[in-house]
Amino acid sequence: MKRVWEGLGLNSQLKEIFGSVLSTIGTIEAALGSTPQIPINQQLKIDLRLQGNILQATGEALSADGQGTYSLELIGDEVQAVGNSLVVTGILFDPNKDLNQRIIITGNWLQALGSFVALSDEFFDLTPSGRSLNIVGGFLQGIGNSMQAKGGIETLRDKSSESGEALGFYGSWIQAIGSVLSLIGQMKEELQEIALHINE
Repeated sequence: MKRVWEGLGLNSQLKEIFGSVLSTIGTIEAALGSTPQIPINQQLKIDLRLQGNILQATGEALSADGQGTYSLELIGDEVQAVGNSLVVTGILFDPNKDLNQRIIITGNWLQALGSFVALSDEFFDLTPSGRSLNIVGGFLQGIGNSMQAKGGIETLRDKSSESGEALGFYGSWIQAIGSVLSLIGQMKEELQEIALHINE
């Protein structure tokens, strides 16, 4: 069966779909960890953010690996994977320390950059199905990550900053919504490409 899939050239499409699924689960998990209203202990929230970013990094790496050719989307996925890895590093080595907060902020900025770079590729994509969802989803993810980075900067300046925590919270959920939209768009795009391969 694997040879049949490879013969149809479908491995790359499946990698991109699976990568998008992992990224979406990861963004939702990280958003839950950034939600102050959820009545769970602080360590569990940190664990949710950690696991969420690991899933995102893995998903982005899979999506990048699934790209057939060198493109802005591939570069964007790689930059996002690096950004998530930096966030993971900052969380692992105590997210309350200033240096690690700076690492997390840098990771969020890189995720935002990667989202906008990957988004720009959609304007040149020859597969129309899911394009508008991918554009809106990528834009929301970039905005969400930028808000998280800005919230991190405010918290770094003032540990008791409520606006910093609020920016992180809203940014996380905006990113999660964008990720869900991108997942739907990606599935539509890849399923159309799979249909084209099968009909060839």
